[in-house]
Amino acid sequence: MVVGELTEEVDLLVIGAGPGGYVAAAHAADLGLDTAIIESAEVPGGVCLREGCIPSKALLHVGHIVENAQHAAAFGVAFPAPTFDIEKLRTWKAGVIRRLSTGVAGLLKGRQITYYTGRASFDGPRSVRVEGGNVSLIRFKNCIIATGSRAKTLPEKVLPRDCYWDAADALKLETIPTRLLVVGGGYIGLELGQVYASLGSAVTCIEALDALVPGADPELIKPLAAKLTKQFANIHTSATLKSGRKVDGGVEVVYTVAGQDHTERFDRVLVSIGRRPNTENLGLEKTKARLDDKGFIKVDNQRRTDDIRIFAIGDVAGEPMLAHKASAEGKVAAEALAGKPTVFEPAAIPAVIYTDPEVAWCGLTEKQAKEQKLDVKISRFPWVGSGRAVAMARTDGLTKMIFDAKTQRLLGVGIVGAHAGDLISEAVLGIEMAAVADDIALTIHPHPATSETIMEAAEGAFGHTIHGAPEPAAKPPPKQPVATR
Repeated sequence: MVVGELTEEVDLLVIGAGPGGYVAAAHAADLGLDTAIIESAEVPGGVCLREGCIPSKALLHVGHIVENAQHAAAFGVAFPAPTFDIEKLRTWKAGVIRRLSTGVAGLLKGRQITYYTGRASFDGPRSVRVEGGNVSLIRFKNCIIATGSRAKTLPEKVLPRDCYWDAADALKLETIPTRLLVVGGGYIGLELGQVYASLGSAVTCIEALDALVPGADPELIKPLAAKLTKQFANIHTSATLKSGRKVDGGVEVVYTVAGQDHTERFDRVLVSIGRRPNTENLGLEKTKARLDDKGFIKVDNQRRTDDIRIFAIGDVAGEPMLAHKASAEGKVAAEALAGKPTVFEPAAIPAVIYTDPEVAWCGLTEKQAKEQKLDVKISRFPWVGSGRAVAMARTDGLTKMIFDAKTQRLLGVGIVGAHAGDLISEAVLGIEMAAVADDIALTIHPHPATSETIMEAAEGAFGHTIHGAPEPAAKPPPKQPVATR
């Protein structure tokens, strides 16, 4: 310790104030731990709130409004072509972020959690040194690392960093490009591509693998891909970006599709090729915490690292890199520190793509069930049979359920359609509670509602569903000859 430097001491220090960090800190404080949190930004909420989940969903909401207005013409309701006040849009988006971050700050303040600003790196196994803050050193008895992740970048020789946006750049809404190239057909790239398409950009998307949203159930992605084909100027799968350079008025790129090179000029390029954990420059080498071969911090089922007093949660602790997974881990880590019997062992973690239509899933996918050689029964209910979907003119949806063929236990659910992300929680609860098909089928659902499709799919798994295609009639048994004397 340097003589004269300002030092603080706490029972628990949380590094990072994102959806994992601030939830962990709040829960720990509720459990009676003297807690402090340190964050490089002035306001809490993390990337998710400031430049990720929340602003992207705010702008997607704008896109949905534009799309709904266009659809209304088929019902006999016509609106004039939309005009966009970009400055007002930016102000509205900033207001959403400000309101939520102020709310999080209030949650921390109300629990008397000390909020430090600055960048923390471990000075040893029980202290961190702070850069850019009003405290130089913080000593702790326990620590939770919740430093999140950042966007992956391309090699400079392929595309220099000043030639493209990442997701955070795109969400600043600095301009609406006439032509936009999206590199990466994952959920972030498609969400932002839809935002800009709704605002008037001609969007081209290239994806290196052979399908959009690699890893998701192709059956669920099919309706989304059909919608995107109408919204985007071009979609290329099995496409590789070879190079790019700045030119007057934009960026000239070369990409390959099916062995053929294409050279095109775009006003802007958005690169969305995944995220990487923020584990560098943390000083982990001064602790016993260790990384795995993917750069994630190794943790046990209580989120404890190899250093008994240091925990890690959220994106730095492994996939899936989702905000709600980070929050759940934060609660477990806080409870473990408070001496409660707890482990992080979810049966299902939901994933949602907030495009239009939305895609949501949890538990096992059909592909995973096949890879595990499980005997399963798969039930599907197309939304064309849903009264609510027909009334909304949103029959592009599908509800798909996977059950154990013998026990009828629910193993996985996938939904594509309007507000699928709001419907998936019932499926998560069903998997967590080891529900069987009848548990869901016999639960009365409101009518008309798209949630009925979950009930109908469960009914159809091992019996028949009223609003679906009837099961083939069973053939009568062959007549037995009548014995005569």
